[in-house]
Amino acid sequence: MAWFRKDKRPRTSQRERLEIPADVWEKCEECGHVDIAEKFVRALAVCPNCGHHRRVGAAQYIALLADEGSFRPLDSGLRSVDALRFENYRERLAVAQKKAGTDDAVHTGTATLEGLPVHLAVMDFRFMGGSMGSVVGEKIARLAQRSLDRGVPLVIVSASGGARMQEGVLSLMQLAKTSVVMVQLKERGIPFISVLTNPTTGGVSASYGMQGDVIIAEPGAVIGFAGPRVIKQTIGQDLPDGFQTAEFLLEHGMIDAVVPRGRLRSTCARLLRLLLDAPAPDGELAS
Repeated sequence: MAWFRKDKRPRTSQRERLEIPADVWEKCEECGHVDIAEKFVRALAVCPNCGHHRRVGAAQYIALLADEGSFRPLDSGLRSVDALRFENYRERLAVAQKKAGTDDAVHTGTATLEGLPVHLAVMDFRFMGGSMGSVVGEKIARLAQRSLDRGVPLVIVSASGGARMQEGVLSLMQLAKTSVVMVQLKERGIPFISVLTNPTTGGVSASYGMQGDVIIAEPGAVIGFAGPRVIKQTIGQDLPDGFQTAEFLLEHGMIDAVVPRGRLRSTCARLLRLLLDAPAPDGELAS
């Protein structure tokens, strides 16, 4: 009577189960949009849905701005020392160097940008929050001095939480040292373009970050000196929403333009040609 008995043999699925790796997808931390990771990569770490600009490393900005194979590092052997014997500073430096894969918080070098010779500095936020210590100030000052000596334009991409507290007054001295050379560049008419990314605060915004002939910023970048809580306690007033964003600073005349990451290269090149009175490439309008 097998007709009345239920066959309990295990059944196998006829469809092949696809295993999708977790790293195929990316989620925007601003709007929650989920998309293929490759789309974020192609968009230079900008959300294809809301346009939120994720923080990227110095290597990405160098690849974006410098012509392929043209970047030549300068002063890459300079390293910070624990001159003040600040507690655990040596250990933090070692951790930062391993994490960021660089000796300090800024990369400097020579390059070409759409064929135009430039001196390029790019800060790396992964190295102790892009803090400006004695090495950062020295590398920026040396690069600016090379621009001064050779008449080559200077481009600096900033990303920093401010001065490096572990170096005390040695860090604060870098504000004056770098600012002096920037003033000399302006007096000689040598172009300096300052690019502000998220975040640019503290001593960097109080010195060379805001001294460019043209100051441009990425959308949504936080730019300022002190934090909102400190400012509110100091002035005793409520602060408007987004008062330290690039868009707010543009509206109030503190910067010259807000430029999406995908247009940074072309914008910097056009600005340099304008400031240098250089001809536009064949087939491109000089506007």
